[in-house]
Amino acid sequence: MNKAKRKRLGELLMEEGMLSEEQLAEALTIQKNTGGKLGEVLVSSGIVKQEYIIRVLEVKMGIPYIHPDASTVDPEVIRTVGEEFARKYDVIPIKIQGGKLVVTMTDPLNIQLIDDISMIAGMEVYPAFATAEEIRKAISIYYGNQKVVMAAQEYKKEYAKERKTHGEPEETLDESVENSPIVKMLDLVIEQAIRTKASDIHIEPTEKYFKVRLRQDGQMIEIMRQDMDIYPAFSTRVKIVSGMNIAEKRKPQDGRISTFIDGDPYEIRISSLPTVFGEKLVLRIINSADLIKPKEGIIKYAGDLARYDEILKNSYGIILITGPTGSGKSTTMYTTVSELNQSDVNIITVEDPIEAVIEGVNQVPINQKSGMTFASALRSILRQDPDIIVVGEIRDSETAEIATRAAVTGHLVISTLHTNDCASTVTRLVDMGIEPFLISISLVGVVAQRLVKLICPVCKKEYEPSESELRLLEMDAADGMKLYRGAGCALCNNTGYSGRMAIFEIMNVTYDVRNLINSGAHATEIKQQAMSEGMLTLRESCVRIVREGKTTIDELVRVAYTG
Repeated sequence: MNKAKRKRLGELLMEEGMLSEEQLAEALTIQKNTGGKLGEVLVSSGIVKQEYIIRVLEVKMGIPYIHPDASTVDPEVIRTVGEEFARKYDVIPIKIQGGKLVVTMTDPLNIQLIDDISMIAGMEVYPAFATAEEIRKAISIYYGNQKVVMAAQEYKKEYAKERKTHGEPEETLDESVENSPIVKMLDLVIEQAIRTKASDIHIEPTEKYFKVRLRQDGQMIEIMRQDMDIYPAFSTRVKIVSGMNIAEKRKPQDGRISTFIDGDPYEIRISSLPTVFGEKLVLRIINSADLIKPKEGIIKYAGDLARYDEILKNSYGIILITGPTGSGKSTTMYTTVSELNQSDVNIITVEDPIEAVIEGVNQVPINQKSGMTFASALRSILRQDPDIIVVGEIRDSETAEIATRAAVTGHLVISTLHTNDCASTVTRLVDMGIEPFLISISLVGVVAQRLVKLICPVCKKEYEPSESELRLLEMDAADGMKLYRGAGCALCNNTGYSGRMAIFEIMNVTYDVRNLINSGAHATEIKQQAMSEGMLTLRESCVRIVREGKTTIDELVRVAYTG
């Protein structure tokens, strides 16, 4: 680098008029107190936009912005720099070009760091730029995949050696040895899933191979395929650490694992299911920290928040949180409990399982084998002088009946239910045998929700909507509406989506809604009345964020299309 290239980022931005001396001083103060790199501080504090930094580095310094994705990263080149070093300094080698190692970095002006990488790799370094988030995700993807494959290859060698010496080895060979390749392989798969923010790990056997897929932002992404020779040992390891019976292969089983990744605790629930080629395993990843959030963290719009707060003012009655599996009901339920958790309130929960521990709340786990069901637990709870009762899920008529009567006798009951929208919740309760008059006097609010995938900010592209898309949005071509979608990149695993947000339909049970319920009105009538009182439907909530460019028409159709 010549002298012109030795200038610091702050100086370059000031020269281009993108940063004032006062703003630089403010950013340096924040950096001193919080640590981190100046570029990250400038962007996170809103002082300078990320695209301005990219523009300065590319135009003024000749340092290119290269996103580390599948089109730019050579997996063989990754090995030139160790993972620990890469994570510490936010760098990732991506390719060799003209005899130079191209390294994407968050701080491409750091000459000392460039020299250190050159010494480690044994070749000259050509610096490129990417954001810390892009680099960290790429590190988790590429180093993680590499380590899993290496562990699988190592186990294959051990397996072949053992078979040659002693014949076919037993499935449990070395499974309890913490440094064995098969143990490392499972640990690495779990670590990679957690670091890439996957919600589930699917391990699926086929005739010739088994594959590992992760569910990220609601979408399944395959990360690995390996020979079936490995599968008996790999699946056995999962069953051992989760407390399952390794001898039982003909019946479904459940287990769980507790682990720490990067200092954060995770609970992993495991389900096994016999299939024609072996046991399919699904590992559900639960981070209790993600379940307990401030209400503003999940309900983004002031109107929704006001309706939600109105429901929480009730001192008795039932609040129901509804939606299909994977719609974020547990997060909303824990958020609601945390909001109501005060030192002068006795809150008792009954859950299956307990997904997050809340200080000051009495949490009771379900145990079917000992006869502790939701219904039996509820009966006992009512003798514990509760103010608020939380039922993890209303699954049967008996639980619904007890919960309803508890609400009528002066308790606030919070629970979840599998229904499509707020109005159909009433129909579902009637189907479970609850009389309409009991529902009308006990139900105080219903929250229906879905999780909607957000467009990846890196590969987000604008396009002209078609006539059918405009009809879905109830818009006219003359409005000049622009829509957005993701082209696909490494940050989003070529899906076009990165991250999710919840959309809500919140129904306050007002005097008029209560009268309709009591008279046995159809769900459509109840819904129309709630809409006339200001309730946004799930479809309207999703249309809002499509128009704002946060998600796509495809997501609108997937989560809220009603024909």
